[in-house]
Amino acid sequence: MLMSERDQRAIPGSFVITCVVALGAAVWAPLLEAQDQAVPPRLAGFDAYMEKVLKDWNAPGVAVGVVAKDKLVFAKGYGYRDYDQKLPMTPQTLFQIASNTKLFTAVAVGMLVDEGKLDWDKPIRQFVPSIQFYNDDLNNTVTMRDMLSHRTGITRHDLIWYKADLSRKDLFVRLKYLEPVAPLRQTYLYNNLMYTASGYVIESVSGQTWEDFVRGRIFKPLEMNATVFTVQEMKKNPDHAVPYTEKRDSTDLMQIPYYEDTAGMAPCGAIISNIEDMSRWLIARLNEGRYAGRQVIPAQVLKATAEPAIAQVNTDLESRGYDELLNPVYGLGCSTASYRGHFYVQHGGALSGFFSHVSIMPRDQVGVMVFVIGDHCGMLPGVITYNIYERWLGLDQTPWNDRRLESHTRGKKADQDARSKVGSDRVAQTKPSHPLSDFVGEYEHPAYGILKIDLKDDQLQFDFHNIRLPLSHYHYDRFDTPDDELWGKWSVNFSISPQGAIDTAAMSLDEAAVTFTRKVDAELLDPQVLDRYVGDYEDPTGGRFRIIRKDDAQLIVVIPGQPQIHLIPAKPRQFRIKEAPDQMFEFLLENGAVKTLKIIAPSGEYLCPRK
Repeated sequence: MLMSERDQRAIPGSFVITCVVALGAAVWAPLLEAQDQAVPPRLAGFDAYMEKVLKDWNAPGVAVGVVAKDKLVFAKGYGYRDYDQKLPMTPQTLFQIASNTKLFTAVAVGMLVDEGKLDWDKPIRQFVPSIQFYNDDLNNTVTMRDMLSHRTGITRHDLIWYKADLSRKDLFVRLKYLEPVAPLRQTYLYNNLMYTASGYVIESVSGQTWEDFVRGRIFKPLEMNATVFTVQEMKKNPDHAVPYTEKRDSTDLMQIPYYEDTAGMAPCGAIISNIEDMSRWLIARLNEGRYAGRQVIPAQVLKATAEPAIAQVNTDLESRGYDELLNPVYGLGCSTASYRGHFYVQHGGALSGFFSHVSIMPRDQVGVMVFVIGDHCGMLPGVITYNIYERWLGLDQTPWNDRRLESHTRGKKADQDARSKVGSDRVAQTKPSHPLSDFVGEYEHPAYGILKIDLKDDQLQFDFHNIRLPLSHYHYDRFDTPDDELWGKWSVNFSISPQGAIDTAAMSLDEAAVTFTRKVDAELLDPQVLDRYVGDYEDPTGGRFRIIRKDDAQLIVVIPGQPQIHLIPAKPRQFRIKEAPDQMFEFLLENGAVKTLKIIAPSGEYLCPRK
């Protein structure tokens, strides 16, 4: 999934509808109404169960579908698709299915593999030379299977794309800045950016956008006519879900904004669908790619997606002692496991206000879809899914609802208690090292983009990916935002260069600290300006050295017999070096021309005249 309930809370601050579609809905409506009235015998008592579940979780609305062999045998909405307007949930209600998009992307890649245009297990650079990872080892080794199974050793970095106005290509080129935290193919590390990059690979190889490829090769032959890619398209259909969450420390429901910045990251989580359309996807998966008598998806492609690629942890068993779900293994866009002895293939999805869970038991020829509204209901799709399978298979019902509800309740209480103790580590009676105006500026990171700090009414203002909040002094050079109901709390710790300037801003993002460096004046990156400093210089001993400019607008000091020194822009005419950050290189002007390079070091100043 894009973000689990825990992930969302951890992040500071997670087709045009035509008459043909309308006709399709009308054709299905009588069947679905009949299904609402005639619950399959295997699901006897399920409506009463759902009534209790919705009440227990304060869930605004849930949609459920069950596919058996090649039919949608049960489809029903519970509660409301729009809680405030009291509009009922239906099997036609459109949802953001989030990371259940991933299997569509994996299948699309598989179709290109089947055509010989890609390969699961050859380095992806053989097919897309422009792809760049953090180092040459990854460049020469990473495959499509690695990217689609979350085994590259690179962690999530979700706040690169979250609320960022970045294109798919923009996200693709940022891969080269992501340092691995584990060796390749040894650890499962969920990574949405690898699916975004896979979508760009599809475009590079096929000549079609990811959207056009998926729509033409999967949606159209499966008659998924209501399924779209954007919230704007979704809203043209009146039967769409509205996101909600519980207000903090209460059970009051509040509507929250849709997550709409999906253009760049679409291949990892932008599909919007409903129970009707997704049932056709499950029918194809349960029947080796066949739908309505046609082979829509090559059987070998579907088989490849479920092949084990990287082991996952038995989380419930190891942390809580639950042994119903055992030995999960991630494949390509889906995870497989044993659920009480039955082969189980599943994936979850989460975006602001929505959770989805889509799964099949292929040997039992049954599949389940559960869509849930409510950020506070992150564990509910799994609870409902397991209950349906147990009823369908004639198994005793595991008390999943009681288990997960207890965990959720305890977590909510722990969050409330934790917030009451905020500030316990604060050092009293400290002041910022500089006037607030000195902190103002833009700080940048090559992958995460720009953190902007402004000053308004004597208070610093935080702006990151269009999340705008005030900053208050915490202690020393640390400033915190309020703990916002929607965006959570962010903390920024500023650092000072050896020359005494506010130089960097560090924040804890995703699974690691990220350091943003103050953005320099544009003129320091202007080749025409830099060329003024290029030339030969003489050190105080009489030795000659040269300053050159590379094509990437960077000055380099070339000293015979020594490694090259890269000058890092700091201020107009002033540069630093990575090897000795306490030194400063300053170019001195006479009558507008550079005459001398002054090197300022802790031991003193050295003048190097230009020759």
